[in-house]
Amino acid sequence: MDGDKRAVIRLLEDIAEHLELRGENPFKIRAYQTAARTLERLETAPAELIAQGRLEEVPGIGRAIGDKIKEFVATGRLRYYDELKAATPGALLELIKIPGLGPKKAMTLYTKLGINSIGELEYACRENRLVGLAGFGIKTQERILAGIERVKKYQGQFLLAAVLPVAKALAAALAAVPGVTAAEVAGSVRRGRETVKDVDIVVAHPDPSAVGPAVLQLPGIEQVTGSGATKTSLVLETGLAVDVRAVLPEQFAPAWHHFTGSKEHNVLLRGRAKEQGLKINEYGVEAGTGPLGPIADEAAFFRLFGLPFIPPELREGGDEIEAAAAGRLPRLLEESDIQGVFHVHTTYSDGAASLAAMAAAARERGLKYIGISDHSRTAVYARGLRLEAVLEQQREIARLNEAPEGCWILSGIESDILPDGSLDYPDDVLAGFDFVIASVHSAFRMSEAEMTKRIIRAMENPFVTMLGHPTGRLLLGRDGYEVDLAAVIEAAAATGTVLEINANPYRLDLDWRWCRRAKEKGVRLAVNPDAHSAEELAYIAWGVMTARKGWLEALDIINTLPLPQVRNLLRQKRAAGAI
Repeated sequence: MDGDKRAVIRLLEDIAEHLELRGENPFKIRAYQTAARTLERLETAPAELIAQGRLEEVPGIGRAIGDKIKEFVATGRLRYYDELKAATPGALLELIKIPGLGPKKAMTLYTKLGINSIGELEYACRENRLVGLAGFGIKTQERILAGIERVKKYQGQFLLAAVLPVAKALAAALAAVPGVTAAEVAGSVRRGRETVKDVDIVVAHPDPSAVGPAVLQLPGIEQVTGSGATKTSLVLETGLAVDVRAVLPEQFAPAWHHFTGSKEHNVLLRGRAKEQGLKINEYGVEAGTGPLGPIADEAAFFRLFGLPFIPPELREGGDEIEAAAAGRLPRLLEESDIQGVFHVHTTYSDGAASLAAMAAAARERGLKYIGISDHSRTAVYARGLRLEAVLEQQREIARLNEAPEGCWILSGIESDILPDGSLDYPDDVLAGFDFVIASVHSAFRMSEAEMTKRIIRAMENPFVTMLGHPTGRLLLGRDGYEVDLAAVIEAAAATGTVLEINANPYRLDLDWRWCRRAKEKGVRLAVNPDAHSAEELAYIAWGVMTARKGWLEALDIINTLPLPQVRNLLRQKRAAGAI
C-alpha cells in the first residue's frame, strides 16, 4: 500500500510527462498536471481521502484519475503507468533529463534526427545539426549543450537527503546480524557532504568473513560488483554504489575513522602521528614497539595524538587538526538549539498547508515561533500575494497569536529582488512585516558584476532582514547564478543583513564552504527550512548539518535565540536605517 502523498503526486506528474512524450491530447495531459497540483495543496493524504470516500470530491480529480490513484494507493503499482512506460522509447526518457529540454523538443529530436541518446545529441549539437530544426536555433543548441554538460557533471551523484536514510537503513539491517557488535555509516555521507557518489559502511564482527553473506541478503540489490573476505561491493536498484567493510571489534574505531575520511584529513592526521613516532593504518595505530592495544572509540583514537574528538563534518582536510590541537574547535550547532524557523510558505501562496496548520505543526515539533514568508506579488507562478492578501494574512496571524500556549507567528514575506535591486513592494508595505526575506527568482543570466550590484542594493534596504538562498543553486540541477559572494558577505556585515542557509535539500544555500567566511566577518545567519508543507519543517535538519560543516555555533544562528531576543534582533536593522 502506498499512501504517501508525494509518491502519488510524482505518479501523476510522470503520467503527464509520458502522455506529452506520446503527443496525447493536451487536455488529458493538463488533467493529470492539475490533479497533481491540487493534491500538492491539500493537507489531507490521498489514503485518508479514499478511506473517507471523498477522493472524487476533490476538484480536478474525476472518476478516471481517482480510480488510478486508488489502485496505486492500494497496491503500490499502477498498470496503466507501467503500460505507458513500456510503450515510451527509453531514448526519450533519457533526453528529457537534460535541463531545458522538454518533451516536445525531445520528441522532435527523436523523430526528425533519430537521436537515441544523450551522447548522440551532444554529437549532433557539435555538428550544428539542430540549428535548422523548426523551434530550435543556435541559442537553443547552446543551452542544450550546457544542459548536457550539467548532466555529465552530476552523473552518478545523489543528494545527501536521498542517500542518508538508505545508508542508515542498511547499517541498521547489518547491525541486527548475529555476532555484529557495530555497524555504522562512514564516508562522505557521514561527513554530511551535500551530494555523494556512494555509501560506505563499516561493520565489526568477531569473524569478519561472516559479514559478506549477510550483505548479499540486503534488499534492493541490483548487482554485486565485488565480494571478498572483508569487503563487499554492490549497486542498488537506484544506481547507488555501496561498499561494506568488515573488521574485528577491536579494529572498529580506527577503521570507522579511516573510512569516514576525507582523504585530505587522513593525510594531515598521519602527518601529526608521524611527528609523534606513531603510524596509522586503517585497522589501528602502531608505535615503534608494535600495534597499540584496542581503541575503545573515536574519542580515544584522537586522544592518542593529543587531540579532542573532531566531529565528522569538519574532517575535510582544512585546518581542523590545527584548530583541535590549539583548542579552537567550535561547539557545533545542534538541531536542539533551534528555537524557531523562518521562511515558511502556506496556502496563501504556493504552500500545501494552511497558516494555522503550519503553526500547529511547528508547535508539535517543539518550536517557539514560526516566521511565515509567502511569495510576493511578482512571483505570479507561485501565486504571490497581492496587497489585499497581505493584509488578510496579517489579520489572521494576529487572531492566531491571541491563542494561549501557541507557537508565536511572525509575519514576513519572501520578496523578489527585481533586476535593478529594488523589491516588489514599496517601503511602507515592507514596514508592516516583522521580517523580510529578499530573494532572486528571475533574470539569472546577469553578469557577476550586475548580479552582485543587484543583491547588494537589495540588502541596503533597511527593511530587508535576510538574503534568501544567496546563490540560487539547485543541487544536481542548476548551478548558482554568477555572483561575488565575498562582496555579498562584506555587504551583509556592513548592512546588518542576515544570510540564509536554505535547508531545502535541493538548495543547502548558503554553501557550507562560505559559512565560515560569513562567521569570520561577523555576519549572522538563519537556518531556514523553506517549508512548503508541514512535513518540510523537518528540512531544518539538513540546514543544521550544513551549518555544522561551516563551523557554525548556536550563537552564529539567529533562530537559536528565544522569541523576545529574536524580535529585538529583527527590529535592529530597520531601526538603524531610520536614524
